[in-house]
Amino acid sequence: MEIRTAVYAFIGIICTGIFSGCGKSDEEIPSEPFQLESIEINGEVNASSYRDVNPELVIKLVFSESVKPDMLEENITLRKSTGEPVQLNFILHGQSVQIETADKLESFSSYRLEISRGLYAISGNRILTGKVYSISTGMDGSDKFPRISDEELLTLVQRQTFRYFWDFGHPVSGMARERSSSGNTVTTGGTGFGVMAMIVAVERDFITRDEALFRIEKIVAFLKSKATRYHGAFAHWIQGETGATLPFSTYDNGADLVETSLLFQGLLTARGYFSRSTPAEIKLRNEITLLWEEIDWKWFQKKSENVLYWHWSPQYGWQMNMKVSGWNESLITYILAAASPTHPITKEVYDQGWARNGNMINNATYYGHRLPLGPETGGPLFFAHYSFLGINPKGLKDRYADYWEQNRNHSLINHLYCADNPKKYTGYSEYCWGLTASDGNQGYSAHSPTNDRGVIAPTAALASMPYTPEESMKALRFFYYKLGDKIWSDYGFTDAFNLSVGWFDNQHIAIDQGPIVIMIENYRSSLLWNILMNDIEIQRGLTNLGFQFSFNPLS
Repeated sequence: MEIRTAVYAFIGIICTGIFSGCGKSDEEIPSEPFQLESIEINGEVNASSYRDVNPELVIKLVFSESVKPDMLEENITLRKSTGEPVQLNFILHGQSVQIETADKLESFSSYRLEISRGLYAISGNRILTGKVYSISTGMDGSDKFPRISDEELLTLVQRQTFRYFWDFGHPVSGMARERSSSGNTVTTGGTGFGVMAMIVAVERDFITRDEALFRIEKIVAFLKSKATRYHGAFAHWIQGETGATLPFSTYDNGADLVETSLLFQGLLTARGYFSRSTPAEIKLRNEITLLWEEIDWKWFQKKSENVLYWHWSPQYGWQMNMKVSGWNESLITYILAAASPTHPITKEVYDQGWARNGNMINNATYYGHRLPLGPETGGPLFFAHYSFLGINPKGLKDRYADYWEQNRNHSLINHLYCADNPKKYTGYSEYCWGLTASDGNQGYSAHSPTNDRGVIAPTAALASMPYTPEESMKALRFFYYKLGDKIWSDYGFTDAFNLSVGWFDNQHIAIDQGPIVIMIENYRSSLLWNILMNDIEIQRGLTNLGFQFSFNPLS
């Protein structure tokens, strides 16, 4: 009996000790648990993740109790996606903790904020549960470069962008590479743009007249002696050393009439610019004229149809079967075809083939602006650029449209769509706008309001400078000052970006770089417009197609 009583007493002592110890355990949950009550970043409270956060990050945490100060640094951490820690500064205000980063975060980058279970309150209570938050930064709104005057900025952009054609031109042919990574692939239309950019460069004193003359003569000599021609027309892509055609696609391995037109828009402008009676300039004019007169525009009517065809291949004939028809970038093709001194088309080809007897007319209103021609909301903005690098749309009218109204309203609609931002893409605004054909994070595409993937291309807004000078200048300032650390380079702006996913292209594309230089100059001085519109053959072509137009006679 005494033994049994002693055993019971011993067990009672042990149990009392156990329960007494359990009452003091770190794992015991107090009646009022210590926990995070709220987190605020960028004015947003208690989100599971945070996107488009200001790189000058400020985080406000509110706990149910005051936190032990010496435990903050170890238990509240911010790390880059690579795992590298970010130094944090903590400011305590009772139960609130304000967190600031020692240095500004990288824009368009991913971070992980972690509050671990090792965090204690001053009372000794441990936090009930840990928390993890993903944070993605947006744009750093600070200026990336010192402010300069708008005129200085326009000149800087023209100079840097021009370098794509000058420094990066193909060493053998002198032609423009298709894009930064193209190697020996040169582009016909982009070369025409490059020739016009060289004329701008002479007038802006980036290079001398003789330097430009030498480079353009090199290009013309290559086109004449090495590049393959098809009834006078050139391929879209050419091997820059040999002149052989590089297929653009399986059946597109021959003539590209639209690319040829974009090339000769540039070459005829050069013929008009280099008008002096020196042997070198006379020779250049004669060689351009020879190439120009050999283009058999009528051949591309495909058995005398009243429409021009885009492609022809010696292997596949008319297999591509693509008519140059309806409103797009190709008006210049019909103007040049009508202007040809040797193989001109008739007005019927223009009316029936290009204008579809009026079926290219739109006349709907978008964002308060009537659009005379083309698809819904106008399509990609290069429609308003490519044919009008040398053809002046001011005063240009025919039975179908006033082309200044067409291009200006197209640009305004594009701008207003981006400012409205119906798809809620990050970054779109009155300052960040411009949808056109360009690279994108999902690949190359003809971006437009009806094909909007969140991709902005600087060329869209900048080449619209003559039409929308105020809106385009806002975009230029934004691209340079706010995004310059991401998209500005030795060759001007890279091709495109998507702020919604933090994607920035590292490529330049000739057909996007050229219009920036050229159309900014047309806005500033009408240089290229004045040169080409003074060409007698161009005037004859416009007249033959029924256009009204104006031009400023060159002195």
